[in-house]
Amino acid sequence: MRPSDSFRTLEVDQGSYIFVKESEKLSLLRRGIRFIDVTSFPLLGKGTKPKDVPIYKYPKYISQYELMDSIIDDIDKKSMYRDLAQFTSFYTRYYKSESGYQSALWLANKIYNLTESLPSGVVSIEKFEHEGWNQFSIIVGIKGEETPENIVILGSHQDSANLILPSLLPAPGADDDGSGTVTNLETLRLYVELLSEGYRPRNTIEFHFYSAEEGGMLGSLDLFTTYVEDQKKVTAMLQQDMTGYVQDSNDEHVGIITDHTTPQLTDFIKLIINSYLRIPFKESTCGYACSDHSSATKNGYPAAFIIESQMSSNNHYVHTTMDTIDRLSLDHMAEHVKIGLGYILELSDWNFEIEK
Repeated sequence: MRPSDSFRTLEVDQGSYIFVKESEKLSLLRRGIRFIDVTSFPLLGKGTKPKDVPIYKYPKYISQYELMDSIIDDIDKKSMYRDLAQFTSFYTRYYKSESGYQSALWLANKIYNLTESLPSGVVSIEKFEHEGWNQFSIIVGIKGEETPENIVILGSHQDSANLILPSLLPAPGADDDGSGTVTNLETLRLYVELLSEGYRPRNTIEFHFYSAEEGGMLGSLDLFTTYVEDQKKVTAMLQQDMTGYVQDSNDEHVGIITDHTTPQLTDFIKLIINSYLRIPFKESTCGYACSDHSSATKNGYPAAFIIESQMSSNNHYVHTTMDTIDRLSLDHMAEHVKIGLGYILELSDWNFEIEK
């Protein structure tokens, strides 16, 4: 029996589906049940074969020490704080709300301002619109000069949600995922500095700011499904979701997620952390559909996911009115900027080959 139009099709594990009303999605999230909402994507739903994820040969050694050294001292934590304060000033960034749409407009304008000094044609900015809600995703693209078909993506989600009453209660979302968004904004700002000095990547680099992650990866799923339809070749995707909370300053570390991710890409991210950060990583598992990297792997693209710490030490104030900027560490966010920069710089000029 087919569910009525008022029901949603949710994948709660690989190949495991449930049908619930839209209003019941919040109840699942409150219970810690993550999901991908595949209602509008029948080719990804029940009875379909999972897409194979190609395995690329990622770097085994670091090659961009000098370039990193020339730029990491320019990480501007004061600017990051100002951006995060502005981003969290919206009453909520819930993807169906008017303030969620306004926050997307602010973010897009911020990106336009960051890149306006570059020569025409170096950077493209797309407001990727979705059917059913107004908050758009944002794609910032720097086309590769030699192998533009190879796309390297750094992602974060821009929306926030109060899981009690998302349309009524405030959701500052400082950590989830204001921190990841601002981390990637700062990474973009530093990359723009290189571009303004004449640097150009061999491969295409994209920064993604997804809408509607809290609705079941709706924005990123829409985007990556479109990429498949357009036969785009994503060679790596890294998600930054929650980058600012440190539970114990004596045990500061980065969490690297090992389940439902691409092991070879994850190993490369470990290399980045060991090479460029002042703090170590600890492995952790997150469960199915933990963030937007799930939309990439669901569509057959390799993806990795890093987070502020092991899951057991993550910020427990998220999805409430108390997910505020005063609980976060800008120093820790700066370490995540180094991850994003190292990832982008090392893969900008990498010659991607499929493992045999």
